[in-house]
Amino acid sequence: MDMQGKVVAITGAGRGIGLAATEVFAQAGARVVMLGRDAAAMQRHAPPGAEALRCDVASWTEVEDAVGRILAAHGRLDVLINNAGVIDPITPLAEADPAAWGHAMDVNLKGVFHGLRAAIPVMRAQGGGTIVTVSSGAAHRPLEGWSAYCASKAGAAMLTRAAHLEEAANGLRIMGLSPGTVATDMQRQIRASGINAVSQLDFAEHIPADWPARALLWMCGPAGDDHLGEELSLRSEEIRRAAGLI
Repeated sequence: MDMQGKVVAITGAGRGIGLAATEVFAQAGARVVMLGRDAAAMQRHAPPGAEALRCDVASWTEVEDAVGRILAAHGRLDVLINNAGVIDPITPLAEADPAAWGHAMDVNLKGVFHGLRAAIPVMRAQGGGTIVTVSSGAAHRPLEGWSAYCASKAGAAMLTRAAHLEEAANGLRIMGLSPGTVATDMQRQIRASGINAVSQLDFAEHIPADWPARALLWMCGPAGDDHLGEELSLRSEEIRRAAGLI
């Protein structure tokens, strides 16, 4: 898919799915703005066609400022990938540290809201745009030790659906992607915890990070129009085939 002339912002772009998506969108010709807390690390990994901008999605003022700086530099924002997320705290609910539990909400749920809140007025004004939230199977089923992750991802999934309901008539394309288990550092954290069945999976069972990255690019094209307001799952062989992954 040709993304020449498109401006794409990706949160949590310093590693994992976010970094893989940066590479895929940049290769497609997009001007990618990598958003994350470690600007130096992002700059070290930024491919040609990408730039790094420090932004903590848990902070509304930082997200608002980042989108403002993107507009000042590029004049538009065509795609926002709400990817930033944390798995911690992995612990039984009765033992969870309230501050750590709240931080997961700040990143995984409020971070998605901040992205939507900052991007929607911009995209409305320019006549359209695409927003994709990276979701999880944990948004739809509980897992031991993951109360913060499951609850925050469930909230983000519903927030994404609400945004579609409100903004489809304004030309915005909003949807979600549930990638399944992906071979990233998060899976190493999960395995080290030893809590619930996901931690028992062999690392070789996880899909490579470029699969969801390529699916995100595919969703930004015409094929994504059939799935607006939905949450696509890469566990589906049909979706994998449609996205050209198998």
